[in-house]
Amino acid sequence: MAGTRLRFVLSLITRDNDYQLEQATAAEQAASRLDVQLQVLFADNDAIQQSTQILNAIQTHGAHADAILVEPASRTGFPKVALAAVAAGTAWVVLNSEVEYLRELRSAAKVPVFSVSADNHQVGRIQGQQLGAILPDGGCVLYLLGPSSSSVVEQRKTGMLETKPFAVSIKTLRSVDWTEEGGYHAVSSWLRLSTSHNESIGAVQAQNDFLALGARRAFEQQTTGQERERRTKLPFLGVDGLPGTGQAWVRQGSLTATVIVPPTAGQALETLVNAMRTGTQAAEQTLVSPQSFPDPRNLAVEPIAAVRTEKA
Repeated sequence: MAGTRLRFVLSLITRDNDYQLEQATAAEQAASRLDVQLQVLFADNDAIQQSTQILNAIQTHGAHADAILVEPASRTGFPKVALAAVAAGTAWVVLNSEVEYLRELRSAAKVPVFSVSADNHQVGRIQGQQLGAILPDGGCVLYLLGPSSSSVVEQRKTGMLETKPFAVSIKTLRSVDWTEEGGYHAVSSWLRLSTSHNESIGAVQAQNDFLALGARRAFEQQTTGQERERRTKLPFLGVDGLPGTGQAWVRQGSLTATVIVPPTAGQALETLVNAMRTGTQAAEQTLVSPQSFPDPRNLAVEPIAAVRTEKA
C-alpha cells in the first residue's frame, strides 16, 4: 500500500444524536492527522440501510474501502457483512458493540479485525452509584432504556443493577431510539396511564442525555399543577456527557448528573492505521473508561446550583 492513501468508511447509526456526530468529528480529525481518506455514512437508525451502505463500500470497483469502521444499528453487528469485508481484504472494526463472531473472524483474517468500545458495563455501574448518592434512603427510579436493537442497553442496565442500593427500586420504560423525541414519547405514553400519576418517583435516569431531556420535557408538558411542580424538580440523569450537551445541561441544571463516554471512533482509527501500516493485528477489544459528571461523592452534598458553575 506504499504511496497510496488508505481509504476508510465510518458507518454510524444516525445524525440525530450528538454522540454520533462527535464520533464523526473525532474520526475526521484523526483521519486528517494521519493522512487517510475517510467517508462518513449515517444509516438513519435503519439496520438494513446500514448493511447495504457497507456492502456498497466493500464492493465498489476501483474505489473499494481498505477498512470499515461500524457502530452497528443491529444487535448482531452484521456477521455476514463482516465476513464479506474480510474476504474482500477489507479490515473490519466494530465500535461500541459486543459481537459474538469477532474472535472467529479474526482467526482466519489477513487484515485487522477488532473492536473499540466504551465500557458500557462500567457506565451502568456509575449510574447505580449516582442513584445511591442521590437516593441514600431509597426510592423508585424511572429508568429509561434505549432501543432493543442496541447491545449497549443490557450492558448499562446490568451494571446499574449491580451497584444501585437495594432500597432503590427500578421501573423501566423503553424508547424506540436514542433521541430526545424518543424519550419524550416513552414518558408521555407512560403518563397516559392513570396509575402513573399516583406512583412515587424519586428520580429519572436514562441511558443517554437526550432521553433524559425528553423525559423532562414530557413531565413539563404532560402534567399540571402540583404534579408538574413536583416532577419537574426531580433529579434527571443521563449518559454521554459531551461538553456542549450533557455537561452543559448539568451546569445549567437541566440534568443533575451524566456519565462522560469519550468518543471511540478517533482512537479506533488510530489503532487501525497503525495496524495496517505495520502489518500487525490489533488487540481484539479495547475498552474506553467512562467517568461520572460530577463525581458521585459530590452529588449527595453538593447543591445543583454549585454544579452549574463548576468549570463554567
